[in-house]
This record gives sequence, structure tokens and C-alpha cells, in this order.
Amino acid sequence: MTKARFSEEQMVKILREADDSPVAAVAKKQGVCDQTIYLWRRRFEQIETMDVRRLKALQIEYARL
Repeated sequence: MTKARFSEEQMVKILREADDSPVAAVAKKQGVCDQTIYLWRRRFEQIETMDVRRLKALQIEYARL
């Protein structure tokens, strides 16, 4: 499996930026296509950056158990 170019936290930050600005402008600035932002939006819906960190910590803890 290939390494993702952006971390989940970065994806959420980009999505929050796209909430305030046109998606096309944000996509061009970040170097991704518009469709990628829409896919991320569907994946992360209402998740905030702190929620992603908490989710990752829980996944690590479950894997450890």
C-alpha cells in the first residue's frame, strides 16, 4: 500500500479551508484535483482535526490490546 500524500489531519484542514473558499481555488492551491476534495468531504463529513487525532490514538490503542 502506498503512503498517502497528506495525513488525515491535513485533509481535514484542507476541507475546512474549502468550506470558506471555492473548492477549485483550494484544490489548485494544494495541488489536488477538485474530485479529491469532494471524496475527502464524503469520507470526513463533520470530523474536526482534533477528532482525527483522537481516532488515531484509539486505533493504536486497540491494535496494542
